[in-house]
Amino acid sequence: MIKNIAFLLAFFLCQNSFAQTAYRIEGQIKGLKSGNCILANYLSTSLYSKDTAQVDANGNIVFEGKTPLPGGLYEVVLPDLKTLVRLVIANEQQFSFVVDTADVIGSIKVKNGRDTELFYDFQRFMKNKEEQAQALRAAKPKDLDKKIKDLQDQRKAFYDQFMIDNANSFAVKLFKTSAEPELPPAPKLPNGKIDSVWQFNYYKAHFWDNFDFADERLLRTPFLQQKLERYFKELTVQVEDSLNKEVDYVVGKAIAGKQKELIGYTINYPFSEYQNPKIVGTEGVFVYVAEKYYYTGIMPLSDTSSLRQIKDRVNILKPLLVGRTIPDLGVQGEKDNMTFIHGMRGSYNVVFIYSPTCGHCRESAPKLKAFYDKYRAQGVEIMTIATEGTQEDWKKFIKEMKWENLNNGYGLVANRQVNYNKDYDVFSTPTVYVLDKNKKIIARRIGTEDLEPFLKLYQQRTAFQAKAAKTTK
Repeated sequence: MIKNIAFLLAFFLCQNSFAQTAYRIEGQIKGLKSGNCILANYLSTSLYSKDTAQVDANGNIVFEGKTPLPGGLYEVVLPDLKTLVRLVIANEQQFSFVVDTADVIGSIKVKNGRDTELFYDFQRFMKNKEEQAQALRAAKPKDLDKKIKDLQDQRKAFYDQFMIDNANSFAVKLFKTSAEPELPPAPKLPNGKIDSVWQFNYYKAHFWDNFDFADERLLRTPFLQQKLERYFKELTVQVEDSLNKEVDYVVGKAIAGKQKELIGYTINYPFSEYQNPKIVGTEGVFVYVAEKYYYTGIMPLSDTSSLRQIKDRVNILKPLLVGRTIPDLGVQGEKDNMTFIHGMRGSYNVVFIYSPTCGHCRESAPKLKAFYDKYRAQGVEIMTIATEGTQEDWKKFIKEMKWENLNNGYGLVANRQVNYNKDYDVFSTPTVYVLDKNKKIIARRIGTEDLEPFLKLYQQRTAFQAKAAKTTK
């Protein structure tokens, strides 16, 4: 009786142990005899460690845990931190694989992990056909074009059948998500050429067709980030109105999918990307996203201090966006007079806010002078404003940089205190604003080395817009 009780107790303990193992992934990696392997999951295009396993003398590893792994694309990172074995985690969380590091795609064998097996079956076939195509191009047979076409047809037939046969698998969803939209034959223009504009518009309109915003597992793949970057940076004109329209379009798709993490990521991408953008004049996207999605609670924040910081940033940035009239400022001139930003009379006006003790300002100063000398005949006027240092530092700097023919101002006037951080977004020096003749901001926070190319581009664009407006009348 006691033996039976002991046996039953051992049995139940064993069963309970298995029940507590939510995932168990066993691997045998040929050519590996020691070290630690990392099981990492994607979040956007970055990898984050989820588990570690010690490699034994036979190259065996085991990852296991009591909490199920969230679905997504995972990597087994080998000790050299270079070789990666990808695993597709969906419903099956207890499986094994054998792989040779010399040829991961060609050698891997998977047991009880259908999605990972499909993932490599697909790649293996496509890799084989690509190798055949490369061999043909190297051999250059007479019927090369026909043989390449045959291989392409084989690839297409395999792809179509693979998608049908495994339609409900996560692996197929990954391949569809990462695939380019398939373009139908484009109409021809009256001159007989392909209508490339039609092709572009079709491509863009169908760019998100195969991305399932209702599947939060896609957040743990690199594909969402890649698609967002391509859509916003390559398929959208980099002007505020166009970008804001596309933000609403993509976020609308995410909201329809009802997955909070995907919604948050989709909102956060333009919010972060355009807070300090590389493209002149697109900071307004940050303001737009903040006001429409953060202020309203569509993008929830964990604490009120974060929202307060966003609002503080928006309040600084909003009056200084491209297209706004710059707030006026009067500072002390070299002859103890007051000089004002709105008093500048150039066709193009550059405001250069700097510190005489700033090393970067010292490097930029000669470039500013050279730009002025070259373009003053085209109506360029420059106002410099020193925000730090003594008046002696300021006057010495002007003399050293040969700025005597510029409009120089000293911004530390006792009866006119200015918070340059808050009022003019000066969190580093130099800070540069370019204004049109009406003191509207046409560029902000650009380097002095970028002044000439910006001005040329702006003049070309203005001339083109004027010509287009004239022809439409």
